[in-house]
Amino acid sequence: MTTEGTPAGRVWLITGATSGFGRAIAEAALAAGDIVVAAARRPEAAGDLVAAHPDRAFAVRLDVTDTARAAAVAGEVVRRHGRIDVLVNNAGRSQIGAVEETTEEELRELMELHFFGPVALVRAVLPHMRRQGSGVIVQMSSMGGQMSFAGFGAYSATKFALEGLSEALADEVAPFGVRVLIVEPGAFRTALFGDALYRSAAMEAYEETVGATRTMASGADGKQPGDPALAAAAILTALEADPMPLRLPLGDDAVDALTAHAERVRGELRTWEAVARDTRFG
Repeated sequence: MTTEGTPAGRVWLITGATSGFGRAIAEAALAAGDIVVAAARRPEAAGDLVAAHPDRAFAVRLDVTDTARAAAVAGEVVRRHGRIDVLVNNAGRSQIGAVEETTEEELRELMELHFFGPVALVRAVLPHMRRQGSGVIVQMSSMGGQMSFAGFGAYSATKFALEGLSEALADEVAPFGVRVLIVEPGAFRTALFGDALYRSAAMEAYEETVGATRTMASGADGKQPGDPALAAAAILTALEADPMPLRLPLGDDAVDALTAHAERVRGELRTWEAVARDTRFG
């Protein structure tokens, strides 16, 4: 990365920036006149972005599961660009498998990618954001970060964990002028049901439950209703809002599913409220 003569603008650090949501967000930020540091395991895949915007697009090699490198990357961005205004924790993949089918190794690998990697980057950028008195941390979650169903237990577990941490983080960093945005997309036309979909070895016992999820996923790639470019535009709109939302669901399916889930939770709470309250010392 070089920065001689780079114009003033927000500085974005985006993981998984070479495809899907990451690529769409990078393109939207560049269209807005900002500076984008595209972090990816294969930074050469961002070569066309860099070539098209040589003064505002830069690529850096980063495997987010290499948590020891997070501070070095953040420090490099600040040294060369002076600040980090927006961190987008986007790198990830999907996974289908019943809880019993999912091995400990598979679960730990997914947690490293979706939770420990983003947490390391949050820790790495926060000293800089606190010092400058501003910044936004965008956590790319999923509608599966608030709800789940058969076959997505491991995936949702990682997103639930990220959302729980992020909700607390938002309270912690607000006094420093730093904000947190949790993005919860539904089905968008990315590689999550294609090359980025991992399947645990199937067990016959779960054919009726997880089998249906596998069938759905196998025919979904390329047919998802969501447009990543419109998702990126919605994220930029949310960043300009005052107040900025903590959570941003994206897509009809996400809004409908999360609304129904909230109503189920509320209904169950009301049904069991008397029992729940009758547990205090008399």
